[in-house]
Amino acid sequence: MALGILEQVGLAATLIFALPVAVYGIQTILNGGTVFGTLALVIAVLMVVLPRRLTSPDDVPAKAAETAVGAVVDEPDDADER
Repeated sequence: MALGILEQVGLAATLIFALPVAVYGIQTILNGGTVFGTLALVIAVLMVVLPRRLTSPDDVPAKAAETAVGAVVDEPDDADER
């Protein structure tokens, strides 16, 4: 699952905000606040995972075009290449 340049920049920007939340969560857990620390860790993970999993309105035309191209253009088989 290779990331494009823009996806890498977006991931780096997300990590800039998610890492301090995760560090706060770990420090809070170590200081005895398990509920708030765990909540902070869950929020940090969701900050990174949700943008990759959810479809935004900007992604809909690209996915529709991808599906249309996939329906029209067939992938070559190994036998066709020989």
